[in-house]
Amino acid sequence: MKLPIKTLGLLVFILLPLLACSPPTKSKKKTPNILIAIADDQSYPHTGIYGFSEIQTPGFDYVAKNGVLFHNAFVAAPQCSPSRAAILTGKNIWELEEAGTHASNFPKKFKVFTEILAEQGYFVGYTGKPWGPGNWEISGRKQNPVGEGYNQHLLETPPTTGIRSNNYFKNFQEFYSKKTAENPFVFWFGSHEPHRVYEYQTGVKAGKSLDKVEVPKFLPDNEVVRNDVLDYILEIEHFDNHLLQMIQFLEEKGELENTFIIVTADNGMPFPYAKANVQEFGTHVPLVISMPHGIKGKEVHEPVGSIDIAPTLMELVGTTDRMDTTGKSLMSVLTEVEHPKHREYVLTGRERHTHARPDNLGYPARAIRTSNYLYVHNFIPDLWPQGDPVPKNPENDRRSKVKGFKALYPGYHDVDASPSKEAIMAMQDTPYFDRAFAKRPKEQLYDIKKDPHCTQNIAMFPEYKQVLIQLKQQLLHDLKEQGDPRASDNPIFDSYPRYSSMRNFPGFNLRGQYNPVFAR
Repeated sequence: MKLPIKTLGLLVFILLPLLACSPPTKSKKKTPNILIAIADDQSYPHTGIYGFSEIQTPGFDYVAKNGVLFHNAFVAAPQCSPSRAAILTGKNIWELEEAGTHASNFPKKFKVFTEILAEQGYFVGYTGKPWGPGNWEISGRKQNPVGEGYNQHLLETPPTTGIRSNNYFKNFQEFYSKKTAENPFVFWFGSHEPHRVYEYQTGVKAGKSLDKVEVPKFLPDNEVVRNDVLDYILEIEHFDNHLLQMIQFLEEKGELENTFIIVTADNGMPFPYAKANVQEFGTHVPLVISMPHGIKGKEVHEPVGSIDIAPTLMELVGTTDRMDTTGKSLMSVLTEVEHPKHREYVLTGRERHTHARPDNLGYPARAIRTSNYLYVHNFIPDLWPQGDPVPKNPENDRRSKVKGFKALYPGYHDVDASPSKEAIMAMQDTPYFDRAFAKRPKEQLYDIKKDPHCTQNIAMFPEYKQVLIQLKQQLLHDLKEQGDPRASDNPIFDSYPRYSSMRNFPGFNLRGQYNPVFAR
């Protein structure tokens, strides 16, 4: 039935004002790209925007100014592969079985965020260092948990002999050229720098000042160590240079404003009492995150964990139900000027690092870090924390030539070989040597506000007794709740295989094999 023209006119008269008052239809937001840049062995506060001397990091600083700068970010472990597994899964290392120790394997049952993003239509790839070291094939995975590698482009002349020849930026361009216009991307830029070995005195040759560089208080302040720190800084700048080129490329392509960027590190600096230690400079890392339509120029001082990255990405793309994580999304921190309290503390831990002890044993330690304190629980204090000391002798030299074994001398193998390590090994009967290599008590406590470099253990001071009791109770409660085998005296971590090289220590030393003595 047709309506009379008079009636139609009346309807238009009534509806027009209503339509004019209706909010405009919002255009659908474009799915964000994701760029994750991870340095290999970089401690907080070693970037320009944190105020560290003699370092220039314009890439990192750009992301900080256009996003959120975190001052208290902590990895789950002070070692490469378990830390990267925790980032990928959003779980602590004691929840990840073999993937929770260094250079083992990565059980397929643990879902990683790259897999879920790929299922959501993301184009996924990496350049440089992905998850590793370890054996991902043996678990039945079709590719590295990080994705497909793009490593074909090399630098004609690396800046130093210690810097890898991978042309990270050009490989990112190659990756980008392969994706379709419809697909968002997730790209993992895993720099091999500033992992050792460094070319000695390249920092000075590049114009950096020995006098101005800051040396952490747990290291001796001498010319050798200052040179070593400068060489380390130079490699951080190499990582940052490739990051900056990627940012500029995204801007040229009109993609930058729609790219979620994370820049961090997998563990701390490769120096004695840093990497492979749950003390501050082993687990405290740089972190900046910028996101499309997020907060800019914000600084956060409360503790956050690298296990928070996976749930953050899941919330970003609307798939929070796809991952079971222990981490907590940072989305409110990234989008609100005044966000709710994120965390009171973070947990960290370590197991085996290298083959550094008889029977291929690790050094099990767990820690809880609040804004003010760090409490460390060493489960087997009778072990040498950084590997057994081994004197030089003809028998060691002879056995070290056997194929498949590395020389035992000079020992303390969980500390990377370096000029700084050699300098401290020549300083026995000093606090520097004891902190780096000596056996440790079962409990350690540090007042981070007064002692940010963890040089004085205050666990036995009566005025800190209540703090120690509270932190220990909280740590052990959480470990039991999360099913940490160590919390129930289960040594299964020492049964897990190591796929990297072995040394000629006595006892169990079969590469890639499970040790049945510790299986449960």
